Amino acid sequence: MQLRPGLAPAHRAAAARLYWAAFGAKLGRVLGPEPLALRFIAQVIDESHAVSALSPDGALIGIIGFRTHQGTFVGGGLGDLQAVYGRWGGAWRFAALASLAFDGERRAMMVDGVAVAPEWRGAGIGARLIEAACAEAEARGFSHLRLDVVDENPRARALYDRLGFQVERRRRPILSGRLFGFAGASVMQRDLGARP
Repeated sequence: MQLRPGLAPAHRAAAARLYWAAFGAKLGRVLGPEPLALRFIAQVIDESHAVSALSPDGALIGIIGFRTHQGTFVGGGLGDLQAVYGRWGGAWRFAALASLAFDGERRAMMVDGVAVAPEWRGAGIGARLIEAACAEAEARGFSHLRLDVVDENPRARALYDRLGFQVERRRRPILSGRLFGFAGASVMQRDLGARP
């Protein structure tokens, strides 16, 4: 397995599938149905805001996306949503996604999702992708890497604890929690000057 900065254009569709497999349960009410979600995600991916994990034969087996004040791995605006879901469908989805609120704190790079192919889970790829994102954040001049982890994902929370992330604050968003199906989330941060 090898890690590479960015995402190759040939891997956009595979990255969209990995992202949807990881987050479709949470995003499905807003971005579903799946064929439209995959089309939208593949369309808006910013290849420069990711680190890819590749198998020995070059297949994409994992991805970590991130966001900064300069862009985000899976973003897109109202026009992008309307191009896939239509005028009204794009408008209400845009409003729903806005409820997730981008954390624009400039000292921190924000993780925009970690996804690993099911057959490769448990092989340490997630941890290696997080470490690669930390290195990428440092190279881009950030002092912290930040992420959100929902209460319903204790396995991810345990990984982030082990990798030196600290809970900075808790969120219990009512609207986005109902839309995306989670009760609460922890905002976690790792100081890039400190090592776990």
